[in-house]
Amino acid sequence: MPPTLDLSRTRHSKMIVSPPRINLRRAASYNHDRGPLSSTSSRFNFNHLLFSPPPSPGLPALVKRTRKPSGNFSSFVRPSRVMRILGWTVFVSSFFFFIRLVVGGPHGIPVFPWSSHPQDDYEMVAGDDLPDFPTPVVVTDKRGTTKWTVSIPPSHDFPLSTAQYSDICAKCREVSSRVQALHSNGRGLPQTILALGSHSESQDRQFIDVREAEKAGLLGVGESKGSLLEKPVCQQSMTFVLETDDAGLGKTMVLLWIAYGIAQNEGRSFFIDDSRWAYGDYTAIFQPPPVQACRPPPRNQMIPCPRQARHLIVSSATAAEILGDLGDLAISETTPEASTQKTIFSLARQGHDALFKLNREDGNYVESRSRALLARRITPRSKGTQNGMAIGIHVRRGDRHPLEYQYRDSYIPTNTYAERARELLENSYNHTGPHGGEDIAAKQHSFVVLASDDPTVYEADEFRSGAASGTSGVMRAQERIKLASKAAIQQAQPDKHVMRKFVDETFGWEGGFFAPMFKNLGVGGGGAANAEKTGGSAGASAESLRLRSLVGRAYVMDLAVLADVSDVVVCTVSATGCRLLAVMMGWDSAMEAGNWVNVDGHYRWTGIEL
Repeated sequence: MPPTLDLSRTRHSKMIVSPPRINLRRAASYNHDRGPLSSTSSRFNFNHLLFSPPPSPGLPALVKRTRKPSGNFSSFVRPSRVMRILGWTVFVSSFFFFIRLVVGGPHGIPVFPWSSHPQDDYEMVAGDDLPDFPTPVVVTDKRGTTKWTVSIPPSHDFPLSTAQYSDICAKCREVSSRVQALHSNGRGLPQTILALGSHSESQDRQFIDVREAEKAGLLGVGESKGSLLEKPVCQQSMTFVLETDDAGLGKTMVLLWIAYGIAQNEGRSFFIDDSRWAYGDYTAIFQPPPVQACRPPPRNQMIPCPRQARHLIVSSATAAEILGDLGDLAISETTPEASTQKTIFSLARQGHDALFKLNREDGNYVESRSRALLARRITPRSKGTQNGMAIGIHVRRGDRHPLEYQYRDSYIPTNTYAERARELLENSYNHTGPHGGEDIAAKQHSFVVLASDDPTVYEADEFRSGAASGTSGVMRAQERIKLASKAAIQQAQPDKHVMRKFVDETFGWEGGFFAPMFKNLGVGGGGAANAEKTGGSAGASAESLRLRSLVGRAYVMDLAVLADVSDVVVCTVSATGCRLLAVMMGWDSAMEAGNWVNVDGHYRWTGIEL
């Protein structure tokens, strides 16, 4: 092993980072002699520091020959030798000064930035200061031990964009692999190399957490901007960023619930960031999350990878890295392992119990609505003792298509839902004998609770009367916030000659929830051109956020009433709302008792769709 330099008294450091794309260079560009230096290059030399002209033929001297000193002057050194010694002294001093610039750093820990090129390996490039952008960095201490961490400037905007978090996670994998290769001395990567998305026992021993790196003087110290400064900083935490490229609310909710369950199991404090959520303020839809006994850490200590980091930040873009092995349970026609399935379900249930609490007004309405619907199930004592059944039906259309092959380009027909509801009702009340009269009375007090993102579904022949489904009637899950159709809007404004705002741009939710329509809510004049610009809360108008929040509130109230009232729920597993309903019903009722019924092929429940 080559000897190392003890530079503990120096004041500057070098770092290995992944600079932005403007600094990305291929390794081939370092092959010429006069290019940037690389500590790994076999052509590293200092020939360019000195210049010597080409030798020329010797010529006789045209000056007089000097006399040799005599007597006591023979001990004096000739001036030419003094100049040579002085020149060599200057050269050696310059050499060590150059080495100090290349290797030295503050606190005696050399750091080198990492540069990368698409589809190329990372390469060491010299750098003296911490990068001014978020990136993994590799550090080497005075003992020659190489480790890596993630550097986020304390003054950088928070939270980072979803693309930045995703890019950091990709670079974390590459940097971790390179550091592992350095420790293996070229003998290949060890078999215990870290899977960054896993929280297994084989963690990356070469990773140094941001807080420890700051204590060692490797990174700048960030300031905590959290509230309740009198509380101590959390020892471990997980912060979930609600920003996502997915316009739907369901996927964000299931990831949020599972992340909360993981945080609880790992003893992490849990926080939610809604600063760039497309639905506006989190507390406009839900009650605030449980209050933690500590405050969030400095923002630059919240990093998206690796999983073992003390303070994790999770978003939909990095869910595959953080949830990792849980994502291996994809939707499949084969029955997944019951233990793995139940583990994911249990994590999501922990998040539901702690976080699915609607704002007070909507929560009071859901409670009142549920009581009214449950009262319809009660059979008068004079007609029997058996109560009726409430069958919940959730119909998702819009930009979510079924998994079943024959309907993958369209939707599951509404008669499929109605027929399954009729079968469930008949199977529950198919008794003969002395209880036959009670069964008839119970059927008369049974009904369907319907929720859909498409307002035309409520007008379908199969649901217009209860006779089609074999029940006494079909009830909307909630009527507090409705997604209106264009016909309903025009009916509310019958006089076309009266000038009203947005009359010429009237549109409804026929066909269901579509992402472009959602992003265009409250956008005037720009149409689809502005849709992509207002995907998140940043840049969206107050009116857009208000309308989006209404859509979110309608969605969660539909789910809440269906879960509270329904004895059985019929839905399509391709819809995230359907999978959420299973969690809300509970494992025993939904899975063990079979009260969660999928009509979208022979697929099983799954909690994660990565």
